[in-house]
Amino acid sequence: MNLPIVLLVLLTSKRIGAITCACENDVNCESSGICSTKEGGKCYKSLFKNQKNGEITQALRCLEPEKLVPRGNPFICHSNKRIAHKFVSGCCSERNYCNENLNLVLNITETEKNSSDYYYGSSHQEILLPAILSGVLLLIFICVSLFIRLRKKYFHNTSSSPSRRTKHDSNSSWCSNCCIGTGKALILHDEGYQQVQGHTESTVQAGAGITVVSGSELNDYLTNTNSGSGSGLPLLVQRSVARQVTLLSTIGQGRFGEVWKGEWRGDYVAVKIFSSIDEKSWFREVEIFQTVMLRHENILGFIAADNKDSGTWTQLWLVTEYMENGSLFDFLNSMLVTHDLLLRMATSIATGLAHLHMEIVGTQGKPAIAHRDLKSKNILVKKTGVCAIGDLGMAVKYEPTTGVVDIPQTGKVGTKRYLAPEILNDTIDMGNFECFKESDVYAFGLVLWEICQRSIPSGREKPLDLEFRLPYSEYVAPDPSLDEMRKVVCIEKLRPDIPEVWLKDSVLIEITKLMQETWTEKGSSRLTALRVKKSLTTIMQCSIITDKI
Repeated sequence: MNLPIVLLVLLTSKRIGAITCACENDVNCESSGICSTKEGGKCYKSLFKNQKNGEITQALRCLEPEKLVPRGNPFICHSNKRIAHKFVSGCCSERNYCNENLNLVLNITETEKNSSDYYYGSSHQEILLPAILSGVLLLIFICVSLFIRLRKKYFHNTSSSPSRRTKHDSNSSWCSNCCIGTGKALILHDEGYQQVQGHTESTVQAGAGITVVSGSELNDYLTNTNSGSGSGLPLLVQRSVARQVTLLSTIGQGRFGEVWKGEWRGDYVAVKIFSSIDEKSWFREVEIFQTVMLRHENILGFIAADNKDSGTWTQLWLVTEYMENGSLFDFLNSMLVTHDLLLRMATSIATGLAHLHMEIVGTQGKPAIAHRDLKSKNILVKKTGVCAIGDLGMAVKYEPTTGVVDIPQTGKVGTKRYLAPEILNDTIDMGNFECFKESDVYAFGLVLWEICQRSIPSGREKPLDLEFRLPYSEYVAPDPSLDEMRKVVCIEKLRPDIPEVWLKDSVLIEITKLMQETWTEKGSSRLTALRVKKSLTTIMQCSIITDKI
């Protein structure tokens, strides 16, 4: 180095309080390889190792006072231990050119490499651990919130339906505390049931009878007739019910299709499956079931209607309340009835029919409806012996505002055996709605006869006939034609026979009188459904008083 220049720099630095440093590999270096700082500056040295080729580069330069942060112990003057294997730095200010002799060493040993990896891992953990912990806490919060919400919903549903009924299969016994004995016969005195098999004359008495438990989610839907607006329409969304119902077994067959026992949300339901060619009957029955204010204890509970398409065929579904006892026809085939059960069944059927026939006036009133196909196979029996009317596919409605009788365009008539005389001889006035109600009352009289035929008259241990018989079975074939029925009912004016023993029974004699007034030749002379209901109620009350005496 040129001695005069060095002397000049030394004199200048002393004079102004600055320091002179060696300068190398820096853009601010002078050609002489030195640099000067202001007062308070430092000399700087660094070593950098290129990871690709392993070459170590040395850098020397001056640090101005403003770059020394913090002032007493600057960050730039200390090496970072995490990267000490590839970069180290240091500062000095004791004398001029002190950075030339500043001792810096790269920590490139295996121990330092592992140490550097540890520091890197620690930094990642410092970032990842809080993130993971925050995510777990958020997930716990969401789960707790969802649990509280579901719990509130559960308690709300429980409080709104305090009674929950237990599920029973169709093959279950009539009660849990019945002593069935040999299994050949069964009597439940509290409910009035008596079952016989074959021609056995022996009967076994049961215990205290049946305890009926009502409730369940489905029962809430069926019994809640107040939807808020008073319309009483079904409360379920029907669009996807067919996908939610599991079909279990066939329980009936008819001209329309099949009836299946199904399971929906833990409850048993009945699924009436129509073929696509019988779409009009399905549509009509759905239309009638959805009539405003139709829902009633003695009308089969409607749940939903849906269709199921497999690509090659389409099924039309009608989902209704499931009755374990089946139809009245099936029930009477295997059961005998006491007077109490006889009156309970007859009164409930008459009540349901009166509700159908009744017109309810209001802003959303119910039109009068006639069934047109009332028979024992279209009446369902509940556990308590109460009956409900079903199969409304042939029903007609009367619109009082227009005076029009809405007759379904299915081209079908009712079951021939139950047709009234005016329908058999084709003298019915199709424009007069009262005529349809009168024909329903005639059919009800025949159903009443069927129930009486399975009852046990007082003083006897069994009915006159152990085998169940349909009306007019002694006059016509099992599947009679219209001509056969017309000859028996209209020409010969015959009616089902009344055994003499009925006329000696205090209950059966009153029912017989009532029955004969329902199947008179002239429709206008028949009793109304409401009158029949009131008469049966009176007979029931008198029977209760007589039993107490």
